[in-house]
Amino acid sequence: MKSDTVTVQEVFQDRRQYRVPFYQRPYVWSEEEQWKPLWDDIVEKAESRLENAETVAPHFLGAIVLEPQPRDGLRGVESFHVIDGQQRLTTLQYFLAALTIAVRDKKVDAILPILEGCIWNSNTDTMKQPEVEVFKLWPTFRDRASFDAALKSESLEALKARFPASFTQAGALRKIGVDHPPSLEAIWYFRAEIEKWVAGREDVLTLLEKLAEAALQYLKFVSIVLEPQDDAQVIFETLNGRGAELHATDLIRNFIFMRADRDGADAGLLYSSLWCQFEDPFWAQPQRRGRLKRPRLEWFMQSTLQAELGEETDVGRLYEGYKRFAQPTPAQRQLEKLSVYGEKYRQFILGSDDHPVGKFGRQIAAWDASPVHPLALAVACSNLPADIQEKIFDDLVSYVVRRAICGLSNKSYNKVFLQLLKRIREGNLTRERVHSALSSLKGDTSRWPTDREFMSAWLNEPIVGRLGEVARVRSVLATLELGLRSSKSEEKTLSDMSDLDVDHILPERWFEHWPIDGVPVAKEELDKAGLGLWSLDEESSPRQQKILRRQKLKHTIGNLTLLHYGVNRSLQHCAFDKKRDALFKVSNLQLNRPLMIAADWDEEAIEARGRDLFEVAVKAWAGPAN
Repeated sequence: MKSDTVTVQEVFQDRRQYRVPFYQRPYVWSEEEQWKPLWDDIVEKAESRLENAETVAPHFLGAIVLEPQPRDGLRGVESFHVIDGQQRLTTLQYFLAALTIAVRDKKVDAILPILEGCIWNSNTDTMKQPEVEVFKLWPTFRDRASFDAALKSESLEALKARFPASFTQAGALRKIGVDHPPSLEAIWYFRAEIEKWVAGREDVLTLLEKLAEAALQYLKFVSIVLEPQDDAQVIFETLNGRGAELHATDLIRNFIFMRADRDGADAGLLYSSLWCQFEDPFWAQPQRRGRLKRPRLEWFMQSTLQAELGEETDVGRLYEGYKRFAQPTPAQRQLEKLSVYGEKYRQFILGSDDHPVGKFGRQIAAWDASPVHPLALAVACSNLPADIQEKIFDDLVSYVVRRAICGLSNKSYNKVFLQLLKRIREGNLTRERVHSALSSLKGDTSRWPTDREFMSAWLNEPIVGRLGEVARVRSVLATLELGLRSSKSEEKTLSDMSDLDVDHILPERWFEHWPIDGVPVAKEELDKAGLGLWSLDEESSPRQQKILRRQKLKHTIGNLTLLHYGVNRSLQHCAFDKKRDALFKVSNLQLNRPLMIAADWDEEAIEARGRDLFEVAVKAWAGPAN
């Protein structure tokens, strides 16, 4: 590479164009952070020149890294890709545009050709694309329209005409309710500062000339021009490797499109047809997993790489993982794969019933099972028919739900699902192979609970406490509701559960309205039961045992249902007859139909309902092979 110290004038005076590769980020500099400090530096140099200082120290703006682009034929201007420094170069174009407007307004014709020569390339007749090559700098595609409009505006009135939505009827720049194009806002800012600086001072020609001199001759760069043997991607990575505001997916995007350039592919077409979907706000939304909070695109990329590579990929080292995946693969093929995975991942996250992976995403959402995402993508992107995919996803849901209800940990899920992914990658992906692999897992850390173990936990364990989050209990009850609906039901889906509460039919504070053997239960009795002073054995009195049994059963699945939150919160501690009457009036759920005709509600009813619901559960979450 070649390194030189150059002035702004030396950068822009030659007949050449600096192209910001379209896959780089858009222009993001702002007034407080960058424009004002730059303006202060320019004014400082201009004031020094006005004072006839013998020496004026240059101000260094940092480095720009440029990659020369080959020319095809005689026509066209010399061009360079801006590998680093696009924000600086773009800001200087905006400043020079503002200064040129001021020079025209003040009719300072002597320096106008010099300034215009740093903004525009001459001899358009010899250009292949004069509408593009005429600019000294050509920004990334997201900035092009506003950049073109702003730089072609030769006056403030022209700016107002080109950006009418940004101005009030009085001609002032709107301050509320409008996001101005950065090109307009920057030029407007610098033009206003120039006007304030010259206001009330004599010899405006000299003032503007010294201002131009300060910007063009006393601001300097370290210009690094790559040679053919230099790897632009390596340079980019090195420059952005520390303290980078870039996400890993920015580096991945640059990697893909630098590869596209080397492949000779139409990078613009690849961007618009395959990558631009990942610029949607959907992918930028932050998602938390444990202590880590990352944009959704990074979690997607991690899942995709694991699905493709069959190996653990640290979300903090996505770029390295992506290079392992992509090195032998042309850019177009990389993007085609990412596009397929992206479509399936979006369906998965949105939980649409229209696609097997969407239905699976909705079913698994409450269960904190992100390690299953790569496996889900591998299945969704396979050639398996939809009905086979659904059976595989049903097995995965059953595995997660059964383990949760049986109180088994999910801490080994990373290892379990990664090993499962590796096993099915070793041969043909079939439902039988997945089912067999899950069924063969042994030990508390990984086994798929049998029907016997599942039933024992279902009937006897406090599901509410065991599952922890209400969303999981609600998910279980919603699945039961769907299982209870027949093919003749008017509604075969449960579209919205947002206004449904998990209700304890026998209330948590049951002692207020639910006597035992006709005798009210004092809270002190419950406190003793909660302190473990009694036990379900012969040493406890019959009454104590009945209290303990009721306390145990109240959190089991047989005592739980779904109810509109308004009804639930008004009646949650009331006697059963009041609850039953409310259910009869408002509930359309199959879960609640037996409750509407029940004469009363006690321990035997809870246990009986638990057994009835288990018959639904064992079908909804079918278990391992015997």
